[in-house]
Amino acid sequence: MTETFTPADRRALIEALPKAELHLHIEGSLEPELLFELAQRNQVEIPFDSVEAVRAAYDFSNLQDFLDIYYQGMSVLLHEQDFYDLTMAYLKRVHQDGVVHVEIFFDPQGHTERGVAFDTVIKGITRALDDGEEQLGITHRLIMCFLRHLDEEAAFETLEQAKPWLNRIHGVGLDSSEVGHPPSKFEKVFAKARAMGLFPTAHAGEEGPPEYVHEALDLLQVRRIDHGNRALEDAALTQRIADEGLTLTVCPLSNLKLCVIDRIEDSPVRKMLDAGLRATINSDDPAYFGGYVNDNFQAIADALDLDREEILTLARNGFEGALIDADVRQRHLDRIASL
Repeated sequence: MTETFTPADRRALIEALPKAELHLHIEGSLEPELLFELAQRNQVEIPFDSVEAVRAAYDFSNLQDFLDIYYQGMSVLLHEQDFYDLTMAYLKRVHQDGVVHVEIFFDPQGHTERGVAFDTVIKGITRALDDGEEQLGITHRLIMCFLRHLDEEAAFETLEQAKPWLNRIHGVGLDSSEVGHPPSKFEKVFAKARAMGLFPTAHAGEEGPPEYVHEALDLLQVRRIDHGNRALEDAALTQRIADEGLTLTVCPLSNLKLCVIDRIEDSPVRKMLDAGLRATINSDDPAYFGGYVNDNFQAIADALDLDREEILTLARNGFEGALIDADVRQRHLDRIASL
């Protein structure tokens, strides 16, 4: 007799699992309450008179609408303590979800363009990451993203600013408006970043076509693909990703909120698993998209009726794709196996 796996079993398993989050924009974890508090603390004028008004503004229908409010929200982040508070709030929240390892994206150009020093940003973030590891047991890696709507020269300037912090920065990424800004635009700066020992990843195939995923692999030589949904439109590309064992950092509620998919049931997660791809579950910009890691796991597990082994596979994939030492990875995988 086949053992049943009930919705209650599914929820209990998701809550019990240790997790790694590999796709999280720290600026996208700015909850309306903290945004409003920082605006008042820093005397920054924002077009909202209450937390409720901020929350109402977190409503959009596509990537560009989201980015407009996302960059507006950044305006309240001015001082080292602001970046510390932002990062620590995220760590405390995901600790509740069983997250034990995070790989955080940050967008320095979104701050330096406003006159906030690179050092101010990274000092606040790294101080919180260190405290989070000591107090909550959450290990971390930090990935610096280039904004693709800016030019490659600006990315080179950011890479130069990062040099004193290479002991704290583990990788480079590529985010912001995808369509019209192909990975090829940043081929040279990624080559330099790789030569500096930084792990390369890039957003590709979220709204952009499969060709952008090809470019990310061939020109940027990425070793992880953020989103990657539209890679499934190209059978040869899908097989290549599987053969090379590349990790895809999928963000189900983000895809839904940004209308990359029409319904959560349209998420590509099961197709990725069936194709042998190393899909992972992440929250992307949880304050804006209405869900942290467990919310994303739960939404996708319910919508796709995932079984126990599929949920365990998604959790294992997070650690398999993480930038962690082999012994640490095995410790987490052993814990998953014990559930």
